[in-house]
Amino acid sequence: MQRMVSGMRSTGKLHLGHYLGVIDNWLKLQNEYECYFFIADWHALTTKYDKTETLKQDVLEVAMDWLAAGIDPEKATIYVQSQVPEIAELHIYLSMITPQNWVERDPTLKDMAKILKSKEGMASQINYGLMGYPVLMSADIMMFNADFVPVGIDQVAHVELTRDITRRFNNIYNTDFFHEAQPKLNECSLICGLDGNKMGKSFNNDIKISDTAEVTAKKVMSAITDRSRMRKYDPGHPEDCEVAFKYWKIFGSEDEVETVRCECEKGARGCADCKRQLGAKINERFAQIRERRRYYEEHPEVVKQILADGSAKARKEAQNILREVKNIIGMY
Repeated sequence: MQRMVSGMRSTGKLHLGHYLGVIDNWLKLQNEYECYFFIADWHALTTKYDKTETLKQDVLEVAMDWLAAGIDPEKATIYVQSQVPEIAELHIYLSMITPQNWVERDPTLKDMAKILKSKEGMASQINYGLMGYPVLMSADIMMFNADFVPVGIDQVAHVELTRDITRRFNNIYNTDFFHEAQPKLNECSLICGLDGNKMGKSFNNDIKISDTAEVTAKKVMSAITDRSRMRKYDPGHPEDCEVAFKYWKIFGSEDEVETVRCECEKGARGCADCKRQLGAKINERFAQIRERRRYYEEHPEVVKQILADGSAKARKEAQNILREVKNIIGMY
């Protein structure tokens, strides 16, 4: 079976953008590939190195969301990045052969640098760890000799960097050991935040997977709609509805979306009523996931054991691969 590797930074409780953009795709992939899914707590330190008070809990929150959504530890290996130190050692070997300009042009690094520079007082502090971020990401992929990496279109450039590093390693050491991992584009729905911008925890415009039905309903009521519509019975313009109608397209059936469209255009559906129905629709979609999550919240020891078992399994495979890498290089 072909192997796939993918991960998420340990940012704490995940939102619907994470679910629709990544997790929903993983649910299918875990049945088709040998999957390694990791929680990237080292990567979290590149921009949160000074805010680590919740780092351990953030790892658990991510794991609970994954498990509640249906990521199955019997099908996929779920592990914590820092619990597989072989990744860090492989990162060192890869950093020795990676040209500086390859790293500097990586779009992931540029995006992360912008985030760090936007912090007050951080304008000139681009840390060494952040500079090595692209190579560490390549080490994540190469550590398990992945065949595929599921990514969005904006992340393809990073997989290409990993392929470049793979080819360089194979060429320098006259081997064909490492596979050139192929990007596998996500076929997923994209969801904007409640204000119409990119959904994100730091933007305070997200709906979390773990939010209660009441919190979700309240948040949906704040979603931007058609700004040109002044009164309840004015004819609406669904395609100009900045958030709510986009959500209907994701969470509603074709018949429901068409009903919303027709009623809105005729002025027979007010925005408030529309959002109340939308909130109920979203809550219906996530009811079972949230119920399962409550179980894991009440039994954190189960989550910790799953992470321990998955990390041990991942580390055993990483040790096998690293042993071969060191032989290829000629390390003592």
